[in-house]
Amino acid sequence: MKKELDEIYRLYASDVYHFILKLSQDETLAMDILQDTMLKAITSIDKFKGECSMKTYLCTIARNEYYNHLKRADHRNLPLDAAQNAAADEPLEHRISDKMQAMQLHRMLHRLDEPYKEIFMLRVFAELKFSEIGSLFGKSENWARVTFFRAKAKMLELLQNEEDTYEQQ
Repeated sequence: MKKELDEIYRLYASDVYHFILKLSQDETLAMDILQDTMLKAITSIDKFKGECSMKTYLCTIARNEYYNHLKRADHRNLPLDAAQNAAADEPLEHRISDKMQAMQLHRMLHRLDEPYKEIFMLRVFAELKFSEIGSLFGKSENWARVTFFRAKAKMLELLQNEEDTYEQQ
């Protein structure tokens, strides 16, 4: 059993850590939540029924641990910096390739409503498949695709609005 748990950690710890890091923007917090996630997964492995991938299962636990942290720390309403100067005519995927623009997009992402924000993060940052995202929400793969498309459209709209505001200044 210990060997199997070591293998799970080896295979998925990096992905879970990066997922939480994208959510939290805090390396120390991401590492703490990773440890909490793995401990929770190990102690409740008997609840894992194999209805989703192990990565999806671990990211679900990590997401819940992160949200629990936010509730405990009461960090919900921290002010967010506004993103500036994004090139609206480039595809969204090209913008993400530039680290600075990725940070701008991440700040803009926090202005999205749920579930768009989370769907976008799961797809772009955690690189989950639409089927895995749908499974996390108890919805279909098609629902995840449509919701991601809408989130992407909302992000493009926000970025265009920011660019227009920046140009007017």
